[in-house]
Amino acid sequence: MAGTIAVPLQQLIASLDDSCLPKIIQVCSGVYFQGSIYELSGSEVCFSTGDLIKVIGIELLSVCCEDISNNDKFELPISHTGLFKVVPEEMPYNSMEEMLILRPVALDSCLPFTFTCNAKMTFGNFTLGAGRALTVRSIEQRQGEEDQVRCHVKGQQEASAEVCIPLSTQGEFRECESEECFTLREIMSSSYLRSRRFRFMNTTKCQQPLVLSPIYQVNAIMNLRKNILKFPSSLEVDVIDVTDVCKDVIFATPLSLTEVLTQPEESFPAVVEMLESPENRSLFKCSWLPEFSQGKRLIFHKTGTAAMVLLSSMKSKKTQQYFLVSQQYGGRFRRRPREFNSVYQLYVASTQAPGLKVSVTRNCEEVEEEGLPALSVGEQLDVIRLERMELPCESSNAQRESVEALLCQRVQESDDEDDDEEEDVKQKEEREEVLLPVYMQGHFVEVLTDNKKYNLKDLGKEFSLPLDVKVVSRDSELGTDPLTGFSCLRVEGAMLEPVIQASFPHAPDHCFEIPTRWLSMSVSFTSDPLPWTSGEPPKCRIDRVTEVTDLFFYEFQKQEESGAVPPPRPPKRNLSADTSKKSSKPSKKSSKSKHRSGKSTPTKELADLTLNSKKRPPAPPPPENSDDGPPPLLPRKHATAEVMTVPTEVAADLDSDHDYESVEETLVPTEVAADLDSDHDYESVDETLMEMMKTAQESIKFY
Repeated sequence: MAGTIAVPLQQLIASLDDSCLPKIIQVCSGVYFQGSIYELSGSEVCFSTGDLIKVIGIELLSVCCEDISNNDKFELPISHTGLFKVVPEEMPYNSMEEMLILRPVALDSCLPFTFTCNAKMTFGNFTLGAGRALTVRSIEQRQGEEDQVRCHVKGQQEASAEVCIPLSTQGEFRECESEECFTLREIMSSSYLRSRRFRFMNTTKCQQPLVLSPIYQVNAIMNLRKNILKFPSSLEVDVIDVTDVCKDVIFATPLSLTEVLTQPEESFPAVVEMLESPENRSLFKCSWLPEFSQGKRLIFHKTGTAAMVLLSSMKSKKTQQYFLVSQQYGGRFRRRPREFNSVYQLYVASTQAPGLKVSVTRNCEEVEEEGLPALSVGEQLDVIRLERMELPCESSNAQRESVEALLCQRVQESDDEDDDEEEDVKQKEEREEVLLPVYMQGHFVEVLTDNKKYNLKDLGKEFSLPLDVKVVSRDSELGTDPLTGFSCLRVEGAMLEPVIQASFPHAPDHCFEIPTRWLSMSVSFTSDPLPWTSGEPPKCRIDRVTEVTDLFFYEFQKQEESGAVPPPRPPKRNLSADTSKKSSKPSKKSSKSKHRSGKSTPTKELADLTLNSKKRPPAPPPPENSDDGPPPLLPRKHATAEVMTVPTEVAADLDSDHDYESVEETLVPTEVAADLDSDHDYESVDETLMEMMKTAQESIKFY
C-alpha cells in the first residue's frame, strides 16, 4: 500500500459501478480523523484511521451543484425535473487533432459535437467561410493516408453537405453551445456528461456554469457491525482502495435469525457466533436460553418449519404453566371433558365439532323476562343448532324482541315400573327441546364416551381446538418429560413455526429448536471447524417440549384472536317500565316475594351483610345480681359483647338471596313486623327489640 494514493471518498465512489463491487477501502484521514461519531439519517457512523470498509452497494441519491464562480454548493434530488445545457469550453484549440485529443473522455462517447473556426478553410474545390458551424460525425481512418474527420455542414435554405477535414488542419477552433438539453439522471448516467459543465436552461434560476457531482448512498459492512452501514459519499474522508491487498480478509456479516433461514442448505451445519444477547428472553423458560450470551458459539444444524402446539396447565394454586410442544412428541394423550361457562362457548365448540354433548354442573334459575330456562344439575344437553327465539313482551302492545339461541335437546332419565312384578325397572330417555340464549351464563361439562389414546398428530386431525387432554404415556426419548405430572392440559392452539435446529459445541448431539419468530438476535457464520469427524455427524436428540411464559401465551392469543367476534350481550331491558311496575305493587311483602322468585343479583351490600356489620340498638343493661341467677361466664376468645347466637333458620336465610329488608323481616317477630307497618312510633319498636336482645343474652349465658 506504499504506492497507493489516497483520494476523496466522493471521487472514489463516483468512479465505481455495480459491476466492480464489492470494493474494500481503508480510511486514511479527513474530518473523521481519529474516530468521531456522527448521526447520519438516524444511524450512527464511526470511522477511525485504518478502518476497513467493504462497499457492497451504491445508490444515487442526489446531485451536488457547485457554482465555479464563487464555490457555492447546493444539492438537488435526482428526481429534479429541470433541464440543463452543456456549457462549451472557453479555451480555443489550435488544430483539429488537439481539439479531439483533449476531449475529457473517449471520442466515441462525446460524438457528435459542434465547433467553429475563426478563419476560412478550403478543402479542394470546397471552401468554408469563417464562423461556419460544423458537426463532427465520425473519425475516418484510411490506410496509408492521414486520418480525417467527417463533418456535417448545414447550408442556407436547409441545404446541407458533408466534408472531410484532415486532423492536421490548423486554425482557431472553438466548441459551440449545443441546443440539446439533459436531465440530472441522464447527466449522471454518462461519464462524458459528468465531466462537463452545465447551466440551467431556465436562466432565471442560475446563469453561472455549474459543476455537477453525484452523491451516492454507500452501503457497506465493517467487521463485527450489527447492521449494514449507510452513509453519503459526500463525507470529507480520504480513502485508498485496498481490494487487491485485503481480498482474503473475512468480514463477519451480521445476520438475524430470519436472515439465517434464507441461507442455502449447503451453508449448514456451521458454527456461528452470537453477536449480541437475544431479545425477548421473557417469552421462554427453557434450559438452553440462559446460556445464550454475546460471543457464545452455537452449531446450526439445519433450518426448516416445525408443526407445534401450545399447551397450558389448568389454573390451580400453583402457577399456571405453558409449553410449546413439537408435533413429533412421542407421548400419548387421552381426552378430558371440557368445561364451559356460557352458552356462547357451547355454540363456538359445537361449530368446530358437531354433536357436542354436555352435562349441567350448576343449577340455573328461570328468568322468563330474559328468556333464560331453568336447568338442573345432572341434566344432559345435546347441542343441535343455532336458531332465533322471541323474548316475552312486558306489554301487549310492545313488539317482541328476537335473539339468537342455541337449540338443545334436554335428556332426562325417568324410572317407569311395569305392572308385571317379574319385569325390572326400565330406564327411558325423555327428550325435550330447550332454547338457550347465547348470552346466557351457565356451567357445563362435556360428556365423553371416548377412551382412546392419541398422539399429538392424531389429536389435531380428529378434533378441533381448544381441547383438554391428559398425558397417559410419556415420551420415552426425553430424559424428563415435563408433561406427565399434570392431571389436565389444554391444547390452546397449533402453529407452523420456522425454526433453526441448534446445539452447543460441547454437546452437539443434544439439539433444540429455536423459533425464529419469537426470538431476536444477530449471529455471524464463522470458519471454526465442526466438533465431529468430517462426514460423520452425530445422531441428534431433539428437545420436543419447550416451556414458555404467560407473556408468550398472551402474545399468541392476541395474534389468534385479532379477528375474533366478541360474545353477544343480553338485550337491554326497559328500566322505566320495570320501575313503574315495581312501584305499583301493593306491599313490601309482595315485592319481596317477587324478588325471591326472580334472578338474584349479587351486590356489594348483600355480600357484606352479616350480623356483626349490621347496625343494632345498644345492648340492654345487665340484670341485677340475685341469688337465683346464673353465675357470670367469661367471654370467649374472638367474641365481643355484640355477638349473638342466631338460630339455624335465620342463618340459612342470611346465606340466601334475600335482600336487606328480608333479613330484617327474619330477625323481627311477626308481631313486630305488623307494628312496623302500622302508625306506631319508634319507641315501641325499640322496646320490643330490647326485649329480644335481653332474651338472647340470657340464652348465651345459659348455654
